[in-house]
Amino acid sequence: MKVAVIGANGQLGTDLVEVFGEEAIPLTHKDLDVTDFESLKILKELKPDVIINTAAYVRVDDAELYPEKAFQVNSIGALNVAKIANEIDAVNVYISTDYVFDGTKGEPYSEEDVPNPLSVYGLSKYAGEIFTRNYSTKYYIIRVASLYGKAGASGKGGNFIEFMIQKAKNREEIRVVDDVFMSPTYTKDVAITLKRFLELKPKWGVYHMVDEGYCSWYEFTKAIFEILGWDVEVKPIKSSELKRLAKRPRFSALENEKLEKLGLRMRHWKEALREYLKEGVQFPKV
Repeated sequence: MKVAVIGANGQLGTDLVEVFGEEAIPLTHKDLDVTDFESLKILKELKPDVIINTAAYVRVDDAELYPEKAFQVNSIGALNVAKIANEIDAVNVYISTDYVFDGTKGEPYSEEDVPNPLSVYGLSKYAGEIFTRNYSTKYYIIRVASLYGKAGASGKGGNFIEFMIQKAKNREEIRVVDDVFMSPTYTKDVAITLKRFLELKPKWGVYHMVDEGYCSWYEFTKAIFEILGWDVEVKPIKSSELKRLAKRPRFSALENEKLEKLGLRMRHWKEALREYLKEGVQFPKV
């Protein structure tokens, strides 16, 4: 199975390339641009069996100011990948997000719940889902959430964990929202599970792929320092105290309902966080 990974040097893409090993065909922005259909024609020469599209415009607040940028990458990019995948008869895997939901359900969302994005970013990703579903003959839409990985999020300049650790190292005040709940997920877990998933060749459709359980960003931050054994004060605040351009869902935790029916189970987010911190953090104790 030859697997083309678009966005190979990104947070998720890096782990996908590592997990798929010799099967992976790593493609970065230098190799192709999803917004330019002509550049995608390189895939005709490479002839992958599967295309995993991790390319995304992920600056949630900036998307409110530059909606055309978000839609160009997250929506039109998905359309272009769907078209080229059809031409070469490849399976199209589009990586989507929990932000397609509005967060009003109050419990984890399943694949059957109806999306209702609150932001330009969420809407652009949902449009990408629709293009993927309606233009692909063979496709999987994989929704992930609150990702963190060793490579960091290139579009955001690092990940949340690194940001919190750096603040603690600098002895800055740490204030984190306690009224926004999500499913923190280690990119390594997504990569491993996605490989197993593709080997099973399930029915085409939408699947959630997040680490088990959910928590608030405040609880997540507290867990980071508890696992590290650092004595760091984390102050809880309300999301209304933050001046943000984009609306965010208050409760966007996902449930891997369809994944579990396939016999695939992801580990709890605390276990994944523990491994990530054990492997990746080199900061001295504070």
